[in-house]
Amino acid sequence: MTRPPRQLVFQLDSGPAFDAADYLVTPSNEQAHSFLTKWPNWPGRSALLVGPHGSGKSHLTAIWSEQADAAVLDARRLTLAAVDEIEGAVAVENINANGSEDKVLFHLVNSAREKKFWLLLTASQVPNLIWPKLADLASRLRALPVAELFAPDDALVRAVLVKLFHDRQLAVDAEVVDYISRRMHRSLGVARDLVAALDEEALSLGRRVTRPIASEVMARFEEIEE
Repeated sequence: MTRPPRQLVFQLDSGPAFDAADYLVTPSNEQAHSFLTKWPNWPGRSALLVGPHGSGKSHLTAIWSEQADAAVLDARRLTLAAVDEIEGAVAVENINANGSEDKVLFHLVNSAREKKFWLLLTASQVPNLIWPKLADLASRLRALPVAELFAPDDALVRAVLVKLFHDRQLAVDAEVVDYISRRMHRSLGVARDLVAALDEEALSLGRRVTRPIASEVMARFEEIEE
């Protein structure tokens, strides 16, 4: 069978929407969402947001930062001098990622206590025997209240897919959405990338997103991951 000719597709910027209205609450994120949105009624001025990659930490951090009028910094780019400039409220992401420095984070946590600014830290895991290596930092982090995100559940993955398709004005049958949600990697970032790729493929073919198109695009994603 001869495939229809591909059409020219213009790449438009359609980055993730991190507004509060775009955040979908399900059992996998309910506890963390409830804790962060109770700000400023926290048990202290610092907290730790923990969740695996793709669980929605950046989205929830963006919601809190908007609420608290907080800057959002990456721990891998944080310096001692930058910590000394912090006041008011700040979120520091990826504190257990390669490139973050224990001594800088220790100074950050201590400064938050001394200067009484609001501090939200994010990590993919709670402190353990391997991380952090600095014992004093581990002790400080273990004393913080923890808001925990879990890997997206089926309900969240499906709801996110529906919303992403809707945002792109793509009419996709429920059967196709179910097919995708059952087979894709449980990551909200993957969902965004996958929907963008499906949109591009459907546009280039001049067709709707169908199950065969979804299967082909998802197979490409699996090849890339491997």
